[in-house]
Amino acid sequence: MITYALIFCIGSFALGLLLNLWRVVRGPRISDRILALDTMTVNAIALLILLGFALGSPIFFEVAMLFALVGFVSTVSYCRFLLRGDIIE
Repeated sequence: MITYALIFCIGSFALGLLLNLWRVVRGPRISDRILALDTMTVNAIALLILLGFALGSPIFFEVAMLFALVGFVSTVSYCRFLLRGDIIE
């Protein structure tokens, strides 16, 4: 039963990742694209954790933590660049 739930969740998050990719490509404004990239990071983290559960490998959880840190820093730097035009002052 848990394998069916994992398959459904992996499929749902993969579909969400593809829809976010569509928003990145076709977003009308740059702020929409930045928000879609941040949401893609969250979906990728969820996929990594689900793959860690499915495969029984603890390395996926560490990779998900590193991906979360890099995703947060990149979102903040994109927004800062959008607002100020400069990342490092």
